Amino acid sequence: MSARVGVLHTVPGLVPVFHALLTAHGDDLDIVHVADPSLLARAVEAGSVTADVTDDLRRHLAALREAGASSVLVTCSSIGEAAAAAASTVGLPLVRVDAAMAAEAVARASAGRGRILVLATVQATLGPTKRLVEAAAGRGRIDITAAVVAGAADARSAGDQERHDRLIADAVAAGDADAIVLAQASMATGAGDDPRVLTSPESGAAAFAASLAGRSA
Repeated sequence: MSARVGVLHTVPGLVPVFHALLTAHGDDLDIVHVADPSLLARAVEAGSVTADVTDDLRRHLAALREAGASSVLVTCSSIGEAAAAAASTVGLPLVRVDAAMAAEAVARASAGRGRILVLATVQATLGPTKRLVEAAAGRGRIDITAAVVAGAADARSAGDQERHDRLIADAVAAGDADAIVLAQASMATGAGDDPRVLTSPESGAAAFAASLAGRSA
């Protein structure tokens, strides 16, 4: 019997990316995708998740629960923190796409010089992702810095993916850290081949699949 799960996006273009990643972990998954770009747009405009965004998160999650989803993966780091809180009120298990990435960043920093750099293209993402990494670090002596890659979001909005990726690659090259976290799943195209870089799509999908296997065991 297939398991019905939900995936909540704010970037419609990530729907096929995560569908392919999740079905690679199990072709028996019945995946319901919900893409609402207004959630991110409103959070970016306000600089943080607002009450109306939180209300819509609860509405989307409740609809997924009513549709039979047993668990939800949220693929947007900007709303991940708020989505987790909303899911707890709805009574639906939720996995943040960047949780596994944060844990890996802390592991690498702990084995190195204790330095993590968090990069984002929008200000609204920095707070939630940095707090997630801080929570993963606990009381460990980890130095976490966070910065917005200037101009990258504007380039992507203008359809200039090449410039978006180049700006991210330049920021990565200039970073002095054991692990460099690309906070948004949409930034993965600019990751390049720097071994310090961590992105969320693959690790997030794998963690979600593992959580499903754990609940069915």
